[in-house]
Formats: sequence, structure tokens, C-alpha cells
Amino acid sequence: MTAPPVLELRGIRKRFGSVHALRGADFTLMPGELHALLGENGAGKTTLMHVAYGLVRPDAGEIAVDGIRRAIPSPRAARRLGIGMVHQHFTSVPALTVAENVALAAEWNVSPGLLRERVRSLSERMGLPLEPDVPAGRLSIALKQRLEIVKALASDARILLLDEPTAVLAPAEADELLRVIADFTARGGAAVLITHKLDEALAAATRITVLRAGAVVVEGPAAGQSESTLARAMVGGEDPGAGSAETRSVTATVWPGSPLVRLEDLEVPRESGYGIAVRRASVSIRPGEIVGIAAVEGNGQRELLRAAAGRLQPLRGRREVAGPIGFIPEDRTTEGLIPELTLTENIVLGSRADDPWLRKGRLDWKLARARTVGLLREYGVVAEGPDAPAAALSGGNQQKVVVARELARAPRVIVAENPTRGLDIRATEAIHAKLQAAAAAGAAVLVYSSDLDEVLALAHRVLVAARGVLLDVPEDASRAQIGELMVTGGRE
Repeated sequence: MTAPPVLELRGIRKRFGSVHALRGADFTLMPGELHALLGENGAGKTTLMHVAYGLVRPDAGEIAVDGIRRAIPSPRAARRLGIGMVHQHFTSVPALTVAENVALAAEWNVSPGLLRERVRSLSERMGLPLEPDVPAGRLSIALKQRLEIVKALASDARILLLDEPTAVLAPAEADELLRVIADFTARGGAAVLITHKLDEALAAATRITVLRAGAVVVEGPAAGQSESTLARAMVGGEDPGAGSAETRSVTATVWPGSPLVRLEDLEVPRESGYGIAVRRASVSIRPGEIVGIAAVEGNGQRELLRAAAGRLQPLRGRREVAGPIGFIPEDRTTEGLIPELTLTENIVLGSRADDPWLRKGRLDWKLARARTVGLLREYGVVAEGPDAPAAALSGGNQQKVVVARELARAPRVIVAENPTRGLDIRATEAIHAKLQAAAAAGAAVLVYSSDLDEVLALAHRVLVAARGVLLDVPEDASRAQIGELMVTGGRE
């Protein structure tokens, strides 16, 4: 007798105002499988999983767990049914320790000593070792992601819903995480993987479901699919990557004149205040040039970008950066946007004196709203309108808003950190084209991405950050050689 699905969603419908997030979507998760859920930004992927986790109440449809129809009114109810969720954005409390965050998520009520040992044992058993006493705010990005998974598993979850878990991880870290998830399913668990990385879905998943505009357009085995077939299913019509010159090759059009970015012998502290993140870093970027940083997480690239953008004060060295500066941070919800504010209010954040909606020190909200409407249209942001709160948007659409705001001000220098995090294929290509157009118009661009292929697609020149030191990469270096340099720092 065939076992019933561990999770089944039937005919799920959900509207947010005028936006149809889900249009009768079906989804089935079988025991022991890793099921990839794909789609463009705003296709309904996260909303569908939020329905399964009790964060969103559907307008219509049914949910069944182990073949039994269930109402899931809250995350607590979901956890009691063995469902855990790893969200796209980190949910840990930075001031609390790893152990305290796990206890908070799992609703454990145990003594501190027992708690530390319980968390240490759980994390090691799952292949995700963590130090229980370290504050979550001091963890690297990769360890914060690890903590999110341990929190989900702490409630004895047998169903994991993972929303873009590898989005900000280096390739080796992403591979390690996918191995852990594969081990989880091999032990009898089941997992849903939301991702925009089609190669990742094809390599890791047993089955694949594709959503487009809130409806299922593909459902079946991963075998027999390809990146091209999945891309066409996601966007409809032609493969969005076919013939796209913007991301296939980059022609350097470096303008004459003095560098717009000049960093010499820069020494930058870690954001935490403990130790040095960057040592004697030097780089200059001329108008029209895109310089890419390739690095494994935690090698000083984050602090370097913030020093270049004027967000972090160097301890010593020379920093000359022309303004205005456009800064695109990797974490859109803590540095890029204020989720509770409207899209218009977020667009006018950090306004300059020459912005058109500022007149004699007063803000023209009508003009600001009109400008926001134009940017939403230009960048393909799926939103109810300029008065919608940023929190109501999907992660990918929030990212588009951040990029739109920063590039719309025609900055002379652009500092971009994982600029396409959480974006689908078409949106990624559009952002790449925008950055390249800004460079062609004379801007100097400094970009870091945890996706090495993105760095290679965008940059005219690549530098590797390793152990806090910047290393030049030869023009003829292969991808493998750059990857090795990221890990070894040029040392044997």
C-alpha cells in the first residue's frame, strides 16, 4: 500500500487586495523526497508555503497532512504537526545566544546548562554544529542560516519548508547545506526547496513544481527537465536567458579621467568591533568600470564594501570616493528597507537636496508617489501600488525596490552587495543590464556576489578577498583557479 503524501495542498487561492497571489494552486510532498518549488518573483511560492506553515490563511482550498485534512491556523499548529520552516530572511534575535534562539523557537523550558548541551547535541546530530553560547548577531551569514535550520528541526520537524536557504551562501557552503537536507530526507523526512538556482534544483530535487502567476504550470520528476525547460515554464515563451548579451559577455568601456573610487592601504574593523576585517586593501575604479569581488563568506568583503560606501569608518588608510553613492546591501529587510513603511516612503528614504520631490525643504508626496509608480513599472515590481507596505511584497520584489531607489538617483559610484539575491532569471538579467548601463553612463561599480558566476558575468576586473586581503586575479584565470584562490588565499 502506497503511503499518503506527508503534505498536500489542494486548490489554494489567496488574494492580497488586487494582487492574486495564488490561483487554485496544488502541491504534493511525498515521504522521503526533496521537492523543488520554482517560479518568478511574485509567482506565489513563498505564499503557498506560508499557507502550509500557518502564516497565511487561504481564501479557499484544503490542506492535508499524512492524508488527513487539517486546519493550520498558526505556525505553532504547524510545528505540532511536524512542519518546520526556514524563512528567506533570518528570524533569530541578534542579542540572544544560539541556544536561547533555539529554545525560543522550539518553546523549550529548560535550565541553561541543559539547554546548551541539548542544542549542541541537536546541531551536531544534524550535521550543523553550532556553538550554543555565541550571540546570534555575531554569527557569519552561513552560520546564521545553519541556526535557522536547527531552530526548525528543534521542534522535531519531519517536514522542512526551505525558502531560498542557499541564496547568500558560497558554493561550498550551499553544497554542504544541500547534503544536510539530503541526509534529512534519507532518514525519512521530507523537504520543500524554494530556489531560483535552476542547476541547484535539478541536482538536488526528486520532483519539481513550477508556479507561474499563482498557478501550477509544471509538476513532475526532476529527471527529464533542463534549465531551459524550467526557465520557459517559469516565464512563458522563450528561454529568458537565450541570446541575452547583457549577461553572456561584458565589454569594458572604461572612461578616461581620474578614478571615482580610490582606496589605499585601507584597514577596516569587523562590524562586531572584534578584530580586523580588512588589511592594507587597495583598489581604484575608473568611470565606466565594474570591479567584482569574489570571496567566501567572512573574508572581509562585507566590511570593505561598507567602507567604500561610507557606512563603516576605516581605522587607517586613504579613502576617496566620489558622490553621490548608491548602496545596495544584501539584507533588504534590515539595511535596505523599513518593512512597515509604504513603498513611497521607502523610495524617499535618504533623499538628496536635488531630488524632485523636495521643494524648499518640504516633501511633495504627490510627486513622490508618481515617481514610485514609475519605478514599480520600470523594474517590474509586483505590488498593489505605491501605498502598499514593503512588508507585503515578496523578497524578490523588495530587492527590486531597493535597487530601483539606489539606481534611480544616477549615482556616480555604485556599491552592490548580492544585488540579485532572491531574484528570478528575468529579474536578475534586468538588474545586470541596469548595472551595466550605469557603468556605460560613467558610474564606477564595485560589486560582490556570493555567486561566483554572477561576479564573472558582470565584472570587467575581478579581485579576490581572502583572509582580509585583496588579491588581483589574472585576466586569463579560470573559474576553478579563482575558486581555489578564494579558499587558499594564494597560499599552498
